[in-house]
Amino acid sequence: MKPLVAVVDDDAAQRGLLRRALEEAGYAVVEGENGREALEVVRSFVPAALILDVRMPVMDGLETLRQLAKQRLTVPVILLTAFIDVRDAVAAIKAGARDYLEKPVDLDELVTVVDEALGMDRTTALANGEAPLGLPSGIVAESPAARAAFREALRAAPTEVIVLVTGESGTGKEIAARFIHDNSPRRAGPFVALNCAALPENLIESELFGYERGAFTGATEMRRGRFEEASGGTLFLDEIGEMPVALQPKLLRVLEERTIRRIGVGREIPIDVRILSATNRDLKEAVGEKCFREDLLYRLNVFAVHLPTLRERRDDILLLADRFLGDAGTGAKRFSPAAQRLLLDYRWPGNVRELRNAVIRSAIMARGTVIMPEDLPETLRYGVSNTAPEDDDQGGAMKQTDATSLEEIQKRAIHDALRRTSGNKTRAAELLGISRRNLIYKLRSYGL
Repeated sequence: MKPLVAVVDDDAAQRGLLRRALEEAGYAVVEGENGREALEVVRSFVPAALILDVRMPVMDGLETLRQLAKQRLTVPVILLTAFIDVRDAVAAIKAGARDYLEKPVDLDELVTVVDEALGMDRTTALANGEAPLGLPSGIVAESPAARAAFREALRAAPTEVIVLVTGESGTGKEIAARFIHDNSPRRAGPFVALNCAALPENLIESELFGYERGAFTGATEMRRGRFEEASGGTLFLDEIGEMPVALQPKLLRVLEERTIRRIGVGREIPIDVRILSATNRDLKEAVGEKCFREDLLYRLNVFAVHLPTLRERRDDILLLADRFLGDAGTGAKRFSPAAQRLLLDYRWPGNVRELRNAVIRSAIMARGTVIMPEDLPETLRYGVSNTAPEDDDQGGAMKQTDATSLEEIQKRAIHDALRRTSGNKTRAAELLGISRRNLIYKLRSYGL
């Protein structure tokens, strides 16, 4: 995906000139002709940089800069003007502009300034049509599918847009949410997470909104909820699809009004919080089943980031496995080639979380410094192959066995976990890397 640059100028010929220069340099371009359109472009397209004329009708460049700051729309801005004035230049820099160039623009200089604004290495990143991700060392995303997901997350990060992170259980949705927070203007504020499936229904409301002293039996003192704890930062609602239907209208009201009410108090409390949420469920399907409100779905799904399954990012499996070996605390160890083959062939229904658990267990089981196939969990040694042999008649298509569907693999994994824990659902859920409530949901769904 090419980095997107917005060009806003009331002169159509000038916009065309800048567009051609930027496109030749490897950028994608979106245009606008005044300050109001600039704000709309930044909100809608989340460009990597904004090139903005100073003197325009409707709203000039300096006022646009002030509105960007007021609306917390963070984007590197390069101002252009035919009327150089020192006071304007100083005002522009103070208002948040990254650079200030004079018309007629030297196009080579402009491309260089845009490159610098994006931290772009023209010999590598643009040659691949990619913007630098700047992933922290704890995140592995070398596969195309993972990089595409985090690039989408990076585009949403500088804005205030509500983001819905989707993906199967164990794909790293909270990690993606933290990545968005850490790359947002709210990074200095708190990141507060609540797993909607981990609490009984009667406690979720008090956890979210807090309560006043005496609001109910046992409320001996006032307590702030997660919305207030996240003030100035980000509130992450994990497994939002498990939120009780009765509580969903209250959440919808908070999203629309930006105020909350603690339990036991009538007054409105304004909040300054960005909302991120995540789910492993198909929320459109949940709407059809009358267990999720359609209007709430539309409010939460303003910008969606979908995380790929581990089987869709096989290039990352061994990199992740090596990373997780360090978490085991068992000293320097490595996987044998045969063990690596098993790691790559397994379908990983529990995704990254299951891989981490399997790697740590294997490191503990291994007697020497080399992890052998027999050190791996049974589910890996006897699981379904991810790909067919190279000499397969179908040219490497997936093998068809008696358990090719993901549902069957998940059923087997759940059955094995319950057998190993003598039917203890809490311990089985921990073994699978999911919540107990999620396990119960899957048991009911599969009729187990």
